Amino acid sequence: MKVNSVYAHGLQPPLKWAGGKRWLFSHLKPLWEPFKQYRLVEPFCGGLAVVLGLLPATALLNDSNVHLINFFRWMQKGLSIDLPMEYDQDLYYVYRDRFNKFIEEGKENTREAAELFYYLNRTGYNGLCRFNKKGGYNVPFGRYNKINYVREYESYREVFQRWEFSSVDFEQLALGKGDFIYADPPYDVEFTQYSKDGFDWDDQVRLAKWLSRHPGPVILSNQATERIVELYLAQGFEIKYLDAPRLINCTGDRTPVKEVLAMKAVSGFGSAR
Repeated sequence: MKVNSVYAHGLQPPLKWAGGKRWLFSHLKPLWEPFKQYRLVEPFCGGLAVVLGLLPATALLNDSNVHLINFFRWMQKGLSIDLPMEYDQDLYYVYRDRFNKFIEEGKENTREAAELFYYLNRTGYNGLCRFNKKGGYNVPFGRYNKINYVREYESYREVFQRWEFSSVDFEQLALGKGDFIYADPPYDVEFTQYSKDGFDWDDQVRLAKWLSRHPGPVILSNQATERIVELYLAQGFEIKYLDAPRLINCTGDRTPVKEVLAMKAVSGFGSAR
């Protein structure tokens, strides 16, 4: 079996995650190396593909998705999942209804909510995480040949103890000069409903201005739309273009998506236009 060199230490990202950045790791690692004594800050940590590749000594990992962060916090405690898990459509919708009931009742920080979130993530369609305007999880049942469910997360506990998890707006994060920011916000596309409140163009502009004010190194990745490129050039960032794999598409299209890296105060990076 081929070993994924990014995660040769064995700590694979625990969730299926749309827009995950495993493919980007080979570009990020050499840019991170000169700063590896810094704290890594991810305002949009997603499925942890980047931080589990870089394995920084300290990290601040934030995401607007409170259910995602709740799962990671229970992993931090050495989560062991007791929930019965099967690849079964009827069971999926029973659990989805129960998960949404937890949300309605304000119980989204419980251990069972974390277990349900894991099951829904692994069993739902293509690793999507989508919520309606009322905050209800609405991803349909997925189609797979087989699902390998993981129950034990004790092996993650030691590494996770060094990291802080939060779920706040990115502007509320307390930053220091010795922070290396890697920001991977929702793409500048029509669908942005990864959390109840979404992420629109005003948020993209607010993020760019916030990142530009940080005195330390910053890397941002986003889809290379014309207005994203113009936005970051106007904020004094250097730009590099990459081809990102299209991992989730209802038509089966796997044409690469043009991605942009916008960087500031990162040594060893030359502008590529």
